[in-house]
Amino acid sequence: MRNKLLITLAFIGILAGFVSAYIYGIKTKAQPPAFTPASNPYEKGIYANGIIESPQTSGENINIYPEVPGVVAKILISEGQHVKAGIPLLMIDDAVQRATADQLKAQAESAREQIGLAKANLKNLQDTLEKQKKSYDLDPKSVSKDTLDSAQNAVEIGKENLAVAQKQYEASMKAYQTASVLLSKYVIKAPSDGTALSINTAVGSYISSQGSYDSYTGSFGPPMVMGNMQDYIGVRCYIDEILIHRLPKPAQMHARMFIRGTNINIPLEYVREQPNVTPKIELSNQRTERVDVRVLPVIFRFAKQQDIALYPGQLVDVYIGDE
Repeated sequence: MRNKLLITLAFIGILAGFVSAYIYGIKTKAQPPAFTPASNPYEKGIYANGIIESPQTSGENINIYPEVPGVVAKILISEGQHVKAGIPLLMIDDAVQRATADQLKAQAESAREQIGLAKANLKNLQDTLEKQKKSYDLDPKSVSKDTLDSAQNAVEIGKENLAVAQKQYEASMKAYQTASVLLSKYVIKAPSDGTALSINTAVGSYISSQGSYDSYTGSFGPPMVMGNMQDYIGVRCYIDEILIHRLPKPAQMHARMFIRGTNINIPLEYVREQPNVTPKIELSNQRTERVDVRVLPVIFRFAKQQDIALYPGQLVDVYIGDE
């Protein structure tokens, strides 16, 4: 009985092994790709990593820093908002500086009143002197020489007092104007027309000429970043140093950008190159990450697509060639 049981179990095990081998041996059909991988559209095209950015005639995005330090009192715009040059973007708390400016303004107004009083006093002294001179001319005995000399001295003192009052007024006005110029720096304005790409501070945060502290990265960065995203969008490509000699001439250069994770590809228009080969930046938004490879930045652009969502900082694949 025991032998029969063992034989039965062995037979079941062998059968289970054959069934398992058959099941695992069935080839499953591969899933179709979610999108078509980027392929080289040019016969001798070269590949480059690209990063989307706002187009600029030179440089990159506009990093906005304050000229004076302080606590953010108001943020007057929102991210993605298009602004005109000169529009206030952010206000820094200026309570102490405004009190100083108001005090200097009051001093200037007081000095101006002193000028008025000094002018009135000088006119009275001059009138008195003129009357005494006329009286002396008619009858020299009516006014003594000492009296005339005293009146003349009083007029000279009055002129000096007026000059002192005017100098005090000028000094007070100069100090007030300087305070007013400094006070205007507590309002950060848009340096040019553009779009607010990011606001990296908040009301109550402290900012300085070094920027604002990022609690996530532990570093300082610009409180605001602006760009121009109205008509065109820029693409900065990094060409590996061993491929630079294969770059076509600008007049013959063609490029096509492939959006990762989609089947979308967009032709690019050559703008310029930065003729300075630099260490490659790992495109992870960390500008301190570098590798032992040098690259040449080449900038392209394309017309803004209304039906495609693209944002600055987005990574893309770019192929460059000539047709």
